Amino acid sequence: MLRSGTVLYGLRNLQDSVHMKQGIHHALVLNLHQPAGNLERLFDQRSWEAGEILCAMDRIARSLWGQEDLARVHLSISGTLLETLSDPGFQARAYGTVDCGSLLWYFQNQALFRILGTAYYHPVLPLIPEPDRDLQLRRWLGIGRHLFWRTAFQGFWPPEMGFCMELIPLLARLGYRYVVVDSEHIRPVTPMSWPELRYRPHRARHDGAEIVVVVRDRDLSNAQQSGMEAEWFIRELQDRTRHCDFVPLVTTATDGDNGGWFRNPDSRANFWGLYRELLERIRSGASPMRPDFIESYLDRYGVHGEVEVSTGAWNTGWHHGGGFLQWTGTAAQRDALARVVDTSRAVDKERGRIGGIADTDAELDRLLEEATWRLLRAETSCNFFWGEAWVDRAHEDLDASWEKLRLVRDRSAV
Repeated sequence: MLRSGTVLYGLRNLQDSVHMKQGIHHALVLNLHQPAGNLERLFDQRSWEAGEILCAMDRIARSLWGQEDLARVHLSISGTLLETLSDPGFQARAYGTVDCGSLLWYFQNQALFRILGTAYYHPVLPLIPEPDRDLQLRRWLGIGRHLFWRTAFQGFWPPEMGFCMELIPLLARLGYRYVVVDSEHIRPVTPMSWPELRYRPHRARHDGAEIVVVVRDRDLSNAQQSGMEAEWFIRELQDRTRHCDFVPLVTTATDGDNGGWFRNPDSRANFWGLYRELLERIRSGASPMRPDFIESYLDRYGVHGEVEVSTGAWNTGWHHGGGFLQWTGTAAQRDALARVVDTSRAVDKERGRIGGIADTDAELDRLLEEATWRLLRAETSCNFFWGEAWVDRAHEDLDASWEKLRLVRDRSAV
């Protein structure tokens, strides 16, 4: 008769064998964002940098042509960037550098890409008023559905990976299946091991709603952003998942248009040269890595356990993301965010006050819409990211929002 320990040992060997055959699934996520008007300003002031950014985005699809059998990439593209890339005037201006219309068309290739929903003006969502979160997300869905010819997006990318549990009901209400969050903010509710916590999707629940949480590996993402070698990455994947008795999902997520590693045009010294090398190693049988779409992994392997997500963001150049200090560290940043709250309340009050009047008064509707989008644009994370350097941009939009509200009041009083 076999002892129980022998049986468990045999089961573990069987699990390890299955794990090796099914591989280490890898979800690659890239965030693309440029604040409103930034590329236009760069063309005026530093045209070489605008070209680097556009070419970095254009390089994504071009690097993957012919790799549809293996390559899998998730893209989050902010609403302001989509607005710029789809603008006919900007397309004409950039045509000698990149064909922006074709670039957007390339991202339609669903063999290679999955588009993640996000917030239009790229705000740190936990730092803005709750009504504005809904407006930001719905506004992105409007342009996302229009440009990508689809009605639904399964995954959500929170700008700056800024997440709080209070977002879950909103995401569920808008039809999102999963959200990507940073590994440093995950806390288990269901008892689980370190590999299970990091390399399996989980459920998170808040106020009667739930969503699937996909965990970004912060350490591997840091390497993805700054540069690494194929052999090192494969070894890290194996070392980090060696105790998994399940098929792991390793998720790496970074910006895809910032930094020399992504902007370098030389395939021998940029991310896409590395990625193609990884694909070749998979084809030759030298790598257990299996690029996968998150939704495909969920369909096949499901969800494990429940977690809570601490309020926070991803790590920036000098800060770990807890407490949002990157965006709230100075008095000027905090004052601007407080003014965002005041302006949001005023816009919301006017929207409720005039009710259906705007439906029959086109000018009143236009003024209220301009007050709204000026507020939402003021919430852009970049306005607060650079200390006090860009805070004035938030105030400029807030000033404009208040002026439009004044005109709304004047017209509705007539």
